[in-house]
Amino acid sequence: MSPGIPSLIVTVPTEQLADDLGALPDEVELLVWPMDAAAPRDHIDIVVPPYMSMDRVLARLDGVDVDLVQSQSIGYDGVGELLPDSLVFANASSVHETSTAELALALTLASQRHLADFVRAQDEGRWAPVFAASLADRRVLLVGYGGVGKAVAARLAPFEVETTAVARSARVEDGIPVHGVDELPALLGDAEIVILSLPGGDDTWHIVDDAFLSALPDGALIVNVGRGPLVDTEALVDHLRRGRVRAALDVTDPEPLPADHPLWSLPGVLIAPHVGGASTAMRPRIARLVRTQIERMLAGEPPLNVVIGG
Repeated sequence: MSPGIPSLIVTVPTEQLADDLGALPDEVELLVWPMDAAAPRDHIDIVVPPYMSMDRVLARLDGVDVDLVQSQSIGYDGVGELLPDSLVFANASSVHETSTAELALALTLASQRHLADFVRAQDEGRWAPVFAASLADRRVLLVGYGGVGKAVAARLAPFEVETTAVARSARVEDGIPVHGVDELPALLGDAEIVILSLPGGDDTWHIVDDAFLSALPDGALIVNVGRGPLVDTEALVDHLRRGRVRAALDVTDPEPLPADHPLWSLPGVLIAPHVGGASTAMRPRIARLVRTQIERMLAGEPPLNVVIGG
């Protein structure tokens, strides 16, 4: 770097992300810091922590002068308690919505069309046809209408479903009526499929409880691609045992799910190990977001996606 050129110091956790960023302006000094040791500088302009690691690494920022912590995840529940005071934290909106929506649709289709049963039958060399429930003509309730919820709605549209959206507050968005969460009791009785994409936190903790599940029609499918604690696991297990509902879960509470947990073996359950954002779509999109944050900081503009501080 030439003398006199001011530097913007950016750390990323892997060589892969450093490579994905490509050529950066001369003003940028890029360092690979997995956050498994002390910070490489006393001042860092942008820190990108390792993916899915906030509970393990944020303490490394204590005493470091950091302008922006750029997460690689959308969710940030619990981060406020872990983040050193005065730091600014941005989530990864725009990175995972498409991939998570794909998985929500895949889990829904796999559950409706018994794909897990077919895989088990294939392992045994057994021909086992069934007459399955379609996705077409089903009444789908989207609980959460942020980036992921909207991406799910867009992907459901070609499947000829009746979609109802619910968010924290009622509104009309892009011509679509969105119900408030206070309207849920009146909506659940018609919901054949419920897809959850709400964020975690105190406001949404156990929003799916015994009363919620009891209001659903028999055989309803719960798909959760939001956060595990949205669902009261004990209540869900009870309804599953009685054959009242089915579940397709990318997130659970607890997580990881212990090997002896009943969710693994209950009928009508499909579990993915929190992989909604873990696809090839992530790499170019997180690199694009980090580059955008660098460009904005160099231009003296505020960062995008700030959810804490700022």
